[in-house]
Amino acid sequence: MNYKEHNAPGTWDIPEGGLRLQVYLARCGVASRRGAEQLIQEGRVTLNHTLVTTMGVKVVPGDIVMVDGKEVYPEERRHYLVLHKPAGYLCSARDPYHRPLVGDLIPSSITERLFTIGRLDFRSSGLLILTNDGPFAAKVGHPSAEIEKEYYVESTVPIPEVLLEQFPQGIDIEGVTYTCRAIEKLGKKALRIVLIEGKNREIRRVFSFFHLHPRVLRRIRIGPVLLGDLTEGKTRPLTPEEIEALRDVAGKRGKAPH
Repeated sequence: MNYKEHNAPGTWDIPEGGLRLQVYLARCGVASRRGAEQLIQEGRVTLNHTLVTTMGVKVVPGDIVMVDGKEVYPEERRHYLVLHKPAGYLCSARDPYHRPLVGDLIPSSITERLFTIGRLDFRSSGLLILTNDGPFAAKVGHPSAEIEKEYYVESTVPIPEVLLEQFPQGIDIEGVTYTCRAIEKLGKKALRIVLIEGKNREIRRVFSFFHLHPRVLRRIRIGPVLLGDLTEGKTRPLTPEEIEALRDVAGKRGKAPH
């Protein structure tokens, strides 16, 4: 994993009593808050040259924080991108099998490390939001925000009505309940599905339960942000209005823990 190195600390606001280490790492663009927690648990983070492996440690001005032996600072530049992820790309920082990564599609002019808010599986395509703003990612990506994700799905065979009837009510699969907020039939083999929970491979698991296979699974909306006609593999900046709208929706639903 590559980290952006700086010659001097960036300007950052710190609350009274310090800032939690995982939040500080997120503001450095090292990883999302949850990813930063994993780095700490893996023993890859030191504070003032002392290894930290548990949560709850706080950073105050003047502290030295290092990841994999490199000092990190909060980044000055914030990036907020929309990416049209093609099928066949991984939402990961690395892959032992050398498959294409979402990071390969980020414009070369952006030197800061970006991470995704939520994921799409290897075979799925569509809208991803990438940023190096850890607090923004934590707020928008937290389950309590209940931000809608809308998908266009095509099946290889006609879709039975029972799926449309049961999915909004909740389908129990191996002890996990999968529920959609909205579902609409667009043709014999096509659906529009709106989710809010974002459980792992939710649509694929529901389709498999009904012995179906998605030929196309494309995310077309996250909250107020639309994929639109953005070409596969291309990015565009989120507009200030979209950023504010995402913050507003997430703020109304709930708050991520600090």
